[in-house]
Amino acid sequence: MPSTIVLGIDASLRGTGLAVIEAAGSVMRCLHWEVVKMPPKAAHSECLRAIRNRIDELLAVHAPAAASMEGGFYFKNGKTALVLGEVRGVAISSCAVAGVPVYEYSPRSAKQNLTGWGAAPKDQVARMVASILALEDTPPDDATDAMALALCHLQTNHTYFPATPI
Repeated sequence: MPSTIVLGIDASLRGTGLAVIEAAGSVMRCLHWEVVKMPPKAAHSECLRAIRNRIDELLAVHAPAAASMEGGFYFKNGKTALVLGEVRGVAISSCAVAGVPVYEYSPRSAKQNLTGWGAAPKDQVARMVASILALEDTPPDDATDAMALALCHLQTNHTYFPATPI
């Protein structure tokens, strides 16, 4: 049975979660996860470069069919929204250069997809991710969120109701 590989991206300047999930039929497994951690004093441009480099490497190694990330949402703090937009731009650009379409899912839809409840707490989402992927330990929140986004794409992108890439 052919498999599908999806890169999940939980964008953040100081702790971007990345996960590579493979689905073969109904069997899903995590090929890789990590959190690109950047020190608080690291220059903004250095953070963006490190995130871009890791995404480029994962795209080259795993050749995913798609990438999945959170869609934009409302922020009260304009600076926070701007910084997150820059990180998302780096991720989207990296995928575009590699020819990998990017799909967006709201946090609520990812939670709904995995737990059946769009307002599920992070620990419930983490337990479902660990259960679906048969993980022995629960990864950090940023990595779990990236896994959840990849799983959401794999579980909702059907030929009769395909998602539209951004």
